Amino acid sequence: MSARPTYSDEFKAAAVALVISSGHSPASVAPELGISVTALKRWVRLHSEGQS
Repeated sequence: MSARPTYSDEFKAAAVALVISSGHSPASVAPELGISVTALKRWVRLHSEGQS
């Protein structure tokens, strides 16, 4: 089993900003960035809750 990838805070913030600014869903943005939809949805949710 492979280890879960880790991403920098800067990468996470940029990914969330891309979702918000583009108006596209995390499901459409995640493959473009090469990350899982689940991870991006979590980052967006945490951002909207003020935890990022």
